[in-house]
Amino acid sequence: MRVLVIGSGAREHALVLAASHDPDVTALACAPGNAGTATLAEPLAVDGNDPGAVTALARQWQADLVVIGPEAPLVAGVADAVRAAGITCFGPSAAAARIEGSKSFAKDVMAAAGVATAHSEIVDTPARLDACLSRFGPTWVVKDDGLAAGKGVVVTTSYDQARQHALTLLDGGHPVLLESFLDGPEASLFCLVDGTAVRPLLPAQDFKRVGDGDIGPNTGGMGAYAPLPWAPDDLVDDIVSGVVQPVVDELAKRGTPFSGLLYAGLALTTDGPQVIEFNCRFGDPETQAVLALLHTPLCRLLTATATGTLADEPPLEWAPGSAVTVVIAADGYPGRPRVDDVITGSDAAGVLHAGTRRRDDGAVVSAGGRVLSIVGTGDDLSDAREQAYQRLAKVHLAGGHHRTDIALAAAEGKRAIQTSTQ
Repeated sequence: MRVLVIGSGAREHALVLAASHDPDVTALACAPGNAGTATLAEPLAVDGNDPGAVTALARQWQADLVVIGPEAPLVAGVADAVRAAGITCFGPSAAAARIEGSKSFAKDVMAAAGVATAHSEIVDTPARLDACLSRFGPTWVVKDDGLAAGKGVVVTTSYDQARQHALTLLDGGHPVLLESFLDGPEASLFCLVDGTAVRPLLPAQDFKRVGDGDIGPNTGGMGAYAPLPWAPDDLVDDIVSGVVQPVVDELAKRGTPFSGLLYAGLALTTDGPQVIEFNCRFGDPETQAVLALLHTPLCRLLTATATGTLADEPPLEWAPGSAVTVVIAADGYPGRPRVDDVITGSDAAGVLHAGTRRRDDGAVVSAGGRVLSIVGTGDDLSDAREQAYQRLAKVHLAGGHHRTDIALAAAEGKRAIQTSTQ
């Protein structure tokens, strides 16, 4: 099987790494990829958001399976174009990807499916803003209604900060979603979906705030761990039956069946799981932790998902223990990141590349905000944390920063961090 992965982040590096261990994979490429994926897969140049360009590349490279990593190509219809060319593609149609591309669409689907989620209102003009804000609080959740790479959300107890963020989004032509605040620990559940059948992966938890103790602005994610030692045994089954399957059924009922990876971001409230958001692809940085524990050949699963035969697959096989991912970010992130700093130690085991490139002289340098994901595994979270941070200590990026408390509370036996990012 010739497998082409589209994307350039640590999520794609994790997908490429897992695909490289699949015995059915005979050739592997990543477009455009990064300095890390290039050590495992043939690097190919492409504009990943251009349906025609990706389709042409898949034809030229003779791909048997195209795996689309990021959300923007999916919302742009890349998967539709690839499938129309007769090539098997893992990733939802543009119509189904609206579950992430439009939060108002996702809310409508959840309402029709009877899925619990935060109360919300859409604001599309500054004239309506103050009246709408008055109906929320004392903790305000203000979101960009469209794609925002995990950084379009402000959760604050300050009315003025909430109002300013909303005005900034509106001034940029982006409708604003106001939500009620959901209290309780967060969890992420990835589910393979082939249009009807649902197969959950391990639950995970990510850390959105930039600083230790969950302080500072939201980021695309500063770390994650899997599975959740504090979660009840029936949590995954409850989320599948009460959240994911009803949404999958509703999308099919609307004539927009979802095929790909459906990611439910949840708050585990005292009233049960409630959806914070849905994403239409593997999440970053949770993927790096989840796939580190997967024993079932990945591309077999992705092909079954893409071809509607997921229900025929045997139960997934997982390594025992836990996995922890810690992100190293560039100086300035989540604002404007400093780039072109030399990275040392990035070729070691457990180091997945995100914002990197290789210079003509062979040096690996930073090329984005989240630069590397460091993954550790172990018999439990304490062991996995220890390995991840030992590996991180051998990597150097001038000005780079990371959180030191990823999975710490869970490793100490506490239930979870409290929701503060939504």
